[in-house]
Parts: sequence; C-alpha cells; structure tokens
Amino acid sequence: MPEKAKASLLVYRPVASFVQNVASRSPAPGGGSVAALAGALGAALTTMVCRLTIGKKQYASVESDLRKIEEYTKDIRDKFLELVDKDSDAFDAVMEAMRLPDDSSEQKSAKDKAGREANLRAIQVPLEVMDLAVAVLPKTLEVAQKGNINSISDAGVAGMMLRSALDGAAMNVMINLPSFTDKAKAIEFKSRMETLLATGRKLADEIQQVVLNKLK
Repeated sequence: MPEKAKASLLVYRPVASFVQNVASRSPAPGGGSVAALAGALGAALTTMVCRLTIGKKQYASVESDLRKIEEYTKDIRDKFLELVDKDSDAFDAVMEAMRLPDDSSEQKSAKDKAGREANLRAIQVPLEVMDLAVAVLPKTLEVAQKGNINSISDAGVAGMMLRSALDGAAMNVMINLPSFTDKAKAIEFKSRMETLLATGRKLADEIQQVVLNKLK
C-alpha cells in the first residue's frame, strides 16, 4: 500500500494520535473501532505467548500446536486491524446518509436506500469483530493451558482484550438494530449476536479461570 494511503488509515497512525482521535469531539473513531483494536491486541498477545513458548525444551511436546496457533492468530489480528477503519467508515456512511436531501420523492428514495445500506454495514462490521473474537478465543484458551507459565498473565490479558472486543462489538450491533428496517433480518442479526456473545463469554471465563489457577 502506498505510504500516502497508509497515512489516511487509523491503524497506521501512532498510538498517541489514535488515542487523541478517540478522545476528540468526533464520534468516529469510537467504541466500534476501539473494540476491533482490542481484538487485535488480544490476538497479538496470544501470538506473543506462542513465540515465548516455542523453542523451549520443557514445552517441546506442545510446540507443534503453538506454531499452528501462532500462524493462525497472525492472520486474525490483521483482520481485526482492517475492521478498526471499517467500523469508522461505516459510521461515517450512516452520518452521510442522514445528511442527504429528501425534498423530492427521488431524493427521499435515494436517501432511504443509502440509509439502509449504511445501517446494514454498521451492523455487519461489529458482527465480524464478534466472529473473529469467538474464532480466536479457543486458541487463546489453548495457549493459556499449554503456553509458557512465565507468560500466563499475558494470556490472561489476551482473553480480557478479546472479551472486550466481543462485548464492545455486541453493543454496537445493539445500538444499530432498532434503525434497521428489515425486521426479519434484524431478528436474525440479534440471534447471531446473542449466540456469539454467549459462546465468547464462556470461553473468556474459562481462560480467566485457567490463568487465575496458574497464578495461585
């Protein structure tokens, strides 16, 4: 990607700059982007624990498993990072649709169409964040169970970050659902969100328990 294009993306800005953007009066980047970033950090910490385990004699029996997780979580964190900007873009699209003129029937039709499409994306993006969190949480649990005991607290923080991604994304789904005009589809999205939330929270609780037991 050209450097100029990178500079326009949130994920290529310095950490301090990103935090300042979140703290600004602008509503985007907001909670959705932060949730996606939390997921990326959770996946990154999972990768780190793998790398701090691989190559150590006392963990030779699990090295193959952790190498697979290392590679898997690398791809996952890249996907999370893409969603940081996609969430902000989705919010901007909703705002742009709301500002469209609706003086004529043609304009009103175009505005309604733009609003439906933007609202759909504002629901789909956080659902993608939830999908990724639920996909990586079992890997983080495995790393907490098998990884370097000296990095067990890092595995714990990884689980916490992934849970934050999951819960934060769920809130972003919930806030956009009432505006979604296709009520049958809205029910489907809500059901999917609740299933992901229940699955992910159970895994996050298991990670926390494993970590706390090892820290005693």
